[in-house]
Amino acid sequence: MIFYFSGLGNSQYAAKTILNEGERLFIIPEVERNHCYEFTLDKDERLGFVFPVYSWRAPRLVSEFIEKMQLNGKPSYTFFVTTCGDDCGKTEQHFRHDLQRKGITLDAAIAIQMPNTYVNLPGMDVDSEEIAKEKLRKAQIRLAEIKGILERKEKVSQMIITGAAMLKSDIIQPLFYKYLVTDKKFRTTNACVGCGICAQSCPLENVTMIDARPHWNGHCTTCMACYHHCPHHAIQFGKATATKGQYFFKDSKK
Repeated sequence: MIFYFSGLGNSQYAAKTILNEGERLFIIPEVERNHCYEFTLDKDERLGFVFPVYSWRAPRLVSEFIEKMQLNGKPSYTFFVTTCGDDCGKTEQHFRHDLQRKGITLDAAIAIQMPNTYVNLPGMDVDSEEIAKEKLRKAQIRLAEIKGILERKEKVSQMIITGAAMLKSDIIQPLFYKYLVTDKKFRTTNACVGCGICAQSCPLENVTMIDARPHWNGHCTTCMACYHHCPHHAIQFGKATATKGQYFFKDSKK
């Protein structure tokens, strides 16, 4: 049983790649919309989570889902796989704590580097096309290795940490959610043609089209799917994204 969240397709690709034949796969926002939080584990069934790193921790919506989740049965093995552009900070420690509060012991924590997607701050942009392609090439190889680790049920910690983990995860992350996790800064330019791709791409169904223009409804996690999927670069996040690039995993199907 694997639960995942993905805004731009990197984590969805990872989840589907490591999924075993016959294993159940759940999309966390869909579970939330159905208000069904009770799950029964089969005998010897493993429990997994796949998600992107948001400000050096798991997305808050993933942690909130775990708090609501009710499991019947004990997993034979519990893991998470997280995708990141560069660094994970203290993602493992915080996620381990989330699980411990539910009486679940974490066996494996694995990070995999994939193309950058966050563009909402100065100095932050998507990777060049060459770098993105190289990251995806390496990710394909790495995911095959990860699949083997998880199938063997190895107990491992393979995170990507470049330094200042406490500063990033414990100090910057709360400020990130306080000031930057909002949809109030989204706007459209005259390039908008009202195609509705932004609404279709939002994993939280937070975007609706009114008079051929997108409107954001206040329950945004700033995954930036609306921005990155816009074929005309007509969606902007304040003044931060005007000159930034766009990226989403091209084979992703939400």
